Amino acid sequence: MDRRHFLMQSAATAGAAIGSKAMAAPSDTIRVACVGLRGRGGNHISAYTGESKGANLVALCDVDENVLNKRAKEVESKTGKKPLLYTDIRKLLENKEIDAVSIATPNHHHTIQTMWACSAGKDVYVEKPCSHTVHEAQAIVAAARKYNRVVQHGSQSRSSVALQEAVQKMRGGELGEVYMARALCFKWRDTIGKEPEAAVPAGVHYDSWIGPAPAKPFSKNRFHYNWHWQWNYGNGDLGNQGIHEMDIARWGLGVKYPTKVSAMGGHYMFDDDQETPNTMNCLFEFDVDGKKKLLVFDLRHWMSNHEAGVGEGGKKKDANTIGNTFYGSKGYLAIDGYTKYKTFMGKEQAPGSEKSQGGDHFANFLNAVRTRKRGELNAEIEEGAASTVLVHLANISYRLGRTLNVDPQKLVILNDAEANKMLTKEYRKGWELPKV
Repeated sequence: MDRRHFLMQSAATAGAAIGSKAMAAPSDTIRVACVGLRGRGGNHISAYTGESKGANLVALCDVDENVLNKRAKEVESKTGKKPLLYTDIRKLLENKEIDAVSIATPNHHHTIQTMWACSAGKDVYVEKPCSHTVHEAQAIVAAARKYNRVVQHGSQSRSSVALQEAVQKMRGGELGEVYMARALCFKWRDTIGKEPEAAVPAGVHYDSWIGPAPAKPFSKNRFHYNWHWQWNYGNGDLGNQGIHEMDIARWGLGVKYPTKVSAMGGHYMFDDDQETPNTMNCLFEFDVDGKKKLLVFDLRHWMSNHEAGVGEGGKKKDANTIGNTFYGSKGYLAIDGYTKYKTFMGKEQAPGSEKSQGGDHFANFLNAVRTRKRGELNAEIEEGAASTVLVHLANISYRLGRTLNVDPQKLVILNDAEANKMLTKEYRKGWELPKV
C-alpha cells in the first residue's frame, strides 16, 4: 500500500463525485446487505427496515447460523420478504444485485471485509473502529479511494445536529481559544469471569469467525461481545465505546495526528479472562500551527463520579458518564452522550449556547450513495480512520509502558522499532490483507 496515497488526500478529492452504484441508477432503491447481526447489527437491520429511506434490505450474513436464522425471521415478519442468507461475506459479495453492505462484525474483520466489499464494487457502512491496527486504518482508506467507493464510518455522533452546532460554535470562537478536550468513558461493566475452552457451538462457523486472527480454541469469553476484551479481536473499551468520544474530541479540537502519546492504566479489581485494561488514562499532544493542543481520554469501569453534568440525566444512580468537555479561554462546553451540549461562560460559568438534537447516520450514508458525493458523508472513512489511529497509538503506548513520539506526517513512531512493529500485525494464512 502506498502510504502517501493515504496521507495526501485533499479536501477537494474528498468532496468529488465518485463512481456509480454497483447496479442501480441513483434514483433507484438501494439494495443493502447487513453483515454481522448480533448486538449493534440489530441496529443496522432496524435502520434499513424502518421508515423508508429508499433502502431495501435484501441479504443477511453471519457466521453464527443461530443468530442468522433468528434475524431472518425478524426481517421477514417486519417486511414480508425473506432475505437472502449467507454465512460467508465473500459469497455475498459475488451477488451483483447488492449495492451496499453494512458491517457490524468484530473489529478484527472490519478492514478486510470493507476492502473486499470495495473491490467488489459495493459501498460500505462500517462500524467503529474501522481497523484493528494503524496499518489497517491506512489500507481501508486506500481501498475506498482505489475503488471509488462511498464508505461511512460508524461514528454516528457526526450526524447529530446538536454536536454539529457545538463544533461550529467552537470554530466560530464562542469559547475563545480551545486548547484542551477531555473524552469521558465511565461505564458500569462487571467482571466477565473465567470460561473454559469448549466445543464450538452447533451452527457456528468458527474458522470464519477467527478470520485473520491467530487460531485458538473456542471459549465463550473469546466469542459474542467479550471478544472486545481480547487483543486478538478487539481493542478494549478504548476501541469499543471510547472511539466515539475520541472521535468527538478530535473533531472538536480540529486536529488529526498527534506528536506525542502516553497511556497508563491496567485491569484493576477483577480476576478474569479480560486482557485489555478497564481503567486507563491517555494523553495526546498536537501541534497546530506552532501551538500545542491537548486531548485527554479517561476510561474507567465501575464506580465513578459524573463530570460537567455529563451522565447526570440518567435515570439510575449508576448511569454511565459518556461524553466530552472542551476548554477554551472564554468558557467550556460539555457534550452529554451523542445528542446534546451545553456551554458555560466565564469565571461565573454563566449558561451559554445549548442544544439537544440527534440525527440519522444511516440516512446520511444512503444519501451519499445516491449522490455519489463522498464529501456529503458526515463520517467519511478518512475521518473515522484518523480517530481510530489515536486508539491504536494509545494502546501501543499502554502495552509498551512508555510515551510514543510520533511523526504526524509519516505516521511512524520515532526511534522505537518495537512500537513501529505494533503498527501492523501478522495475519493467519489465507486471511492476509489485500494489497492496494
